[in-house]
Amino acid sequence: MANTAFVNDARVMAKGQVTIPKNVRAALGVESGDRVTFIVEGNNVRVVNSAVYALMRFQQQMSGEGKKAGLLTEDDVANWITQSRREENDG
Repeated sequence: MANTAFVNDARVMAKGQVTIPKNVRAALGVESGDRVTFIVEGNNVRVVNSAVYALMRFQQQMSGEGKKAGLLTEDDVANWITQSRREENDG
């Protein structure tokens, strides 16, 4: 259901609770017990899967850090991991 545009609504209950409609939960990839994040921008609110949002934010924060460290290819990363594990086991 990703990249599918649709509109759905839900009723706000007395305590401010809202049931996320089934098709919206499916589009977000969330199930019972999962967390969602509310992003408020002006009068608009986006509801996103919290795990996906956290990963996206982390990727934004880390953007360019690999290049700064000289990790330009997958082989560079694999070699760095191997070296780090050796140092950890030797230390």
